[in-house]
Amino acid sequence: MDLSYGPEYERFREAVRAFIAGHRHLAPVAGGPRDQRARDWQRLLVQHGYTARSIPVEYGGAGLPPDILKSRIIAEEFASAQVSPGLGGQGISMLVPTLLELGTEAQKREFIPPTLSGEMIWCQGYSEPGAGSDLASLRTSAVLDGDHWVVNGQKIWTSTAHQAHWIFCLVRTEPDAPKHRGISFLLFRMDTPGIEVRPLVDMTLNPNFNEVFFTDVRVPAHQIVGRRGDGWMVANVILRNERNSLADPNISLARLNALAEIMKTETVDGRRLIDDPRYLDRLMRLQARVMAMRFNDLRLLSSQLNPGQDATLARLVVKMQGTELRHEIEALAIDVMGEGGLAYGSHPYLRDGGSWQYAYMYYLGLIIGGGTNQIQKNIIAEQGLGMPREPKAGVA
Repeated sequence: MDLSYGPEYERFREAVRAFIAGHRHLAPVAGGPRDQRARDWQRLLVQHGYTARSIPVEYGGAGLPPDILKSRIIAEEFASAQVSPGLGGQGISMLVPTLLELGTEAQKREFIPPTLSGEMIWCQGYSEPGAGSDLASLRTSAVLDGDHWVVNGQKIWTSTAHQAHWIFCLVRTEPDAPKHRGISFLLFRMDTPGIEVRPLVDMTLNPNFNEVFFTDVRVPAHQIVGRRGDGWMVANVILRNERNSLADPNISLARLNALAEIMKTETVDGRRLIDDPRYLDRLMRLQARVMAMRFNDLRLLSSQLNPGQDATLARLVVKMQGTELRHEIEALAIDVMGEGGLAYGSHPYLRDGGSWQYAYMYYLGLIIGGGTNQIQKNIIAEQGLGMPREPKAGVA
């Protein structure tokens, strides 16, 4: 069996490698869409078709035909070189594909190009104090008043709300409907009067999450995605994209490669840790899991081109397996660095800007965030494996 990509794709791989070699000095080391260097890099990647490949040109993408193998090669080479593959985040990874599927033509033209370029930063208004894992129980309300919705309520665990320009938000528009009905999906600016953001410091010691309060916030009526009352359907499209984006296997590969480099330089009693069977065994186990996640990603990519292919189970495992994998990669790096792995903040012996310690804490939290992995196991069992639902307490 010949598993090689063939001459055409090998030439494409060489072109990607040449681009990285010639332009990597322009890539951001870190930084999100508020960083001008990151936005310039994003623009360059789109121009060369290395990100937003299949998004139409009129929406700010490269407008190229879908090609699973080329997408795979791009991901492999950027991960291998440990070079930024471009901007991500809730707007690009979650909202853009949802608008491509469900948005109006006007919404696509208004929101997708500035989101892809990093000029429009988004946050997600989903979880509430009384509606976390049971999201459909949300109570934030929106009442139609003329040509505006009037929004009142509260959201919590809202990532990047303190930085966002816009929010995509689930609200209840039909209070008497069953809880999975009567929900609508609105888009509105974060500087709209009546919005208050209160940062929440998490265990990374940064305010990655926020509480958001809405008091008589007026939202133009046309800024609704899908039909009124069909927001739960839109929400599930977003959640599908979210779970796929929370644990990108190619980023995991880049982190694994960086970990291997650390193990080549860190020593104990003059011996490199890459040569220590105990540490090498842990590294190889993680390498096997990264490979499995990347093959699973190929299955998801191929299913997009073959609508008859059922990739339900492959999609459902991504969030659970991927977040746990990232946490274990970061954990091994901390172990490998020894006492230096305990450094944090402004410690003089901090390595790589503290990214390993930060990511270790961040992914511990992400195992809970985006739908807890315990809830994910129920979803996998019921929706992926067809197992019966767990009986409710007190129900015969």
